[in-house]
Amino acid sequence: MTLVVDVRHRLGTFSLDVSFESEGRLTALFGRSGSGKTSIVNLVAGLMRPDAGRIAVDGTVLVDTGRGIAVPRHRRRVGYVFQEGRLFPHLSVRRNLLYGRWFSTSRDKRIAVDQVVELLGLGHLLARGPAALSGGEKQRVAIGRALLSEPRLLLMDEPLASLDEQRKAEILPYIERLRDEMGIPVLYVSHALAEVARLASTVVLLAEGRVLAVGAPADVLGSSEIVPIVGPGEVGTVLEARVAALDVSFGLSSLETRAGPLIVPRVAAGIGSPVRVFIRASDVMLANQRPQGISALNVLAGRVVALTDESRTVVDVVLDCNGQRVLARITRRSAAAMKLAPDVPVFAIIKSVALEDGGRPQRG
Repeated sequence: MTLVVDVRHRLGTFSLDVSFESEGRLTALFGRSGSGKTSIVNLVAGLMRPDAGRIAVDGTVLVDTGRGIAVPRHRRRVGYVFQEGRLFPHLSVRRNLLYGRWFSTSRDKRIAVDQVVELLGLGHLLARGPAALSGGEKQRVAIGRALLSEPRLLLMDEPLASLDEQRKAEILPYIERLRDEMGIPVLYVSHALAEVARLASTVVLLAEGRVLAVGAPADVLGSSEIVPIVGPGEVGTVLEARVAALDVSFGLSSLETRAGPLIVPRVAAGIGSPVRVFIRASDVMLANQRPQGISALNVLAGRVVALTDESRTVVDVVLDCNGQRVLARITRRSAAAMKLAPDVPVFAIIKSVALEDGGRPQRG
């Protein structure tokens, strides 16, 4: 599936001028509040019409102002999940789900109700009313209702923004299953870095109505373009990993990554399951020799690729760890004392990682 967005639009004093293309299963629009994320989603949904531009989903043109095309929103086959579930309070969970069927224009229903119920873990909730649901449960029902409308594209506008950390941790695995199992592309809005690092296949980085970068999470979330948006302390490295082993006695999981093995507090995923790791650059220490007798469980061998001056006191060090880029942020004094330069061998000591818990750091 290819999503093409190339639009210009003015809202009062705010000017939106964006162009990007994505083939990712989950495309995340990432940026600060006011960067234009929700405006883009509303343009794709048909809730607004751009002043100029083109929007297409998998070859189907939804908007082309040059050709006078503007498909009405009820014919776009686009599902929309808002920040709040917006469920009908007088209907049960089952009837809220079935309401989505009214918006399905497909003659043969490819997505079965039972499939959605199983995917989102809603079986024990079907007879309840919305008032008896938690915030995370309401969002899962809202996602299910959108899926049952048989969308060609699912829009999710900060669906976790109103949830506490516990509820976020509850719903994230369901969004991952949706991404991996349903075959429906997702356009996802968020300003939470760890959330995007965990979920996104493609990241579109936005600021003040403009696209700063588009690409894989590992490339965009570790780029210099992201620093003004999240602050220097939040830049980091995204690693694709796989669960290799479980240590029940100590409550740990062993992960395999291209950069090397990692040991983390036990994750819910089983052996062989893919997970994604986010390591903040500020949580990486460097050593000239492999350290001994330290509490940190994770040490990766690598070589310096480049050093980037971020301030008078701080340096970003790009490492090559077995072909995987890893970013460390250290003081300029430390870099000088270690005589760091391109091709110098070092060891990266990982103080913490973020994964499988909604983005809270896990010490390892």
